[in-house]
Amino acid sequence: MQDTYVIIMAGGVGTRFWPFSRTDFPKQFHDVLGTGRTLLQQTVDRFDGVCPIENVYIVTSQEYKELVKQQIPELTDDQILLEPHRRNTAPCIAYACYKIAARNPNANVVVAPADHIILKEEVFKDTIRVALGATRNEDILVTLGIQPTRPDTGYGYIQYIPDKLTVKKVKSFTEKPHLELALQFLDSGDFVWNAGIFVWNINAFKKALTQFQPDIAEIFQGGNEHYYVDSEDSFIQRAYQHCGSISIDNGIMEKAENVHVVLASFGWSDLGTWKSMYEVSEKDANLNVTDGNMILHNTTNSIIKTPKDKLVVINGLDGFIVAEFDGVLLICKKDDEQKVKEFVAEAKELDPKYV
Repeated sequence: MQDTYVIIMAGGVGTRFWPFSRTDFPKQFHDVLGTGRTLLQQTVDRFDGVCPIENVYIVTSQEYKELVKQQIPELTDDQILLEPHRRNTAPCIAYACYKIAARNPNANVVVAPADHIILKEEVFKDTIRVALGATRNEDILVTLGIQPTRPDTGYGYIQYIPDKLTVKKVKSFTEKPHLELALQFLDSGDFVWNAGIFVWNINAFKKALTQFQPDIAEIFQGGNEHYYVDSEDSFIQRAYQHCGSISIDNGIMEKAENVHVVLASFGWSDLGTWKSMYEVSEKDANLNVTDGNMILHNTTNSIIKTPKDKLVVINGLDGFIVAEFDGVLLICKKDDEQKVKEFVAEAKELDPKYV
């Protein structure tokens, strides 16, 4: 366990979860499911027993430093990595991996987003341990693949080579296919959802980054004398000015030959949208998901999240999102939730305070 590290990515804004997720208070810092723990806290809790808390690193935006410190007070400042600009996941992961490598070149690393839901946590831990066992002794890049339950067009898909091995070779990646293609993937039986959770040893990651993103590798390799000392912040300020914006999927995973997948089924959702929250939440007799103080009549198949200090009365809705937070009320058909990004853009034009 001393060589096992966890990197949690917690810098996103979560636009599709607006108005609940806002620039100054994104969804990972909310108690979205009413459990008493925020998504970030649940993510940290999830790795209890997988690695010691001193081996947990959180990468986030500079403006969220205090939120992270409030919610995860066990972390030292060295464990909270602050990005001056959002540059997608490849630079974010590179920063954390190179910093960890400066302290422990034998590190075996799990990378996970801060805003996912995992309902079967013990199964999740077992799956992570399988992946860590594979990467401990072999220079491979492992991702977790979720057994699909529906032809979802909002997820990326991984095709693997069917065999009896637990850690399977990846054949191809496909980003968010159209419905017809998603149905074909489901029928074929050798496609899984890309959970965006990765496992590798530091050496394997450095090799892959140097091969496929040499500019990013060179930038963060140059920080070896700055990590864990006072000059780290100024180094990172300079480094991010030279970093391009690219995801780890596009930057490495889709290019490398040594990518493998561990198949999993642990009640996962990336909680990217209101509809995905609806899918994983408990529903009442009318198939509604509710959180707030409300009276409902003739209302079904809806997700309603409103302030508890306000009584909300709804009559006659079927398949809707009703969400109110911090002065913004959203009422939208669940099936039209892809328009939320458009609503955010329009609201920002009216007044940036709304986003």
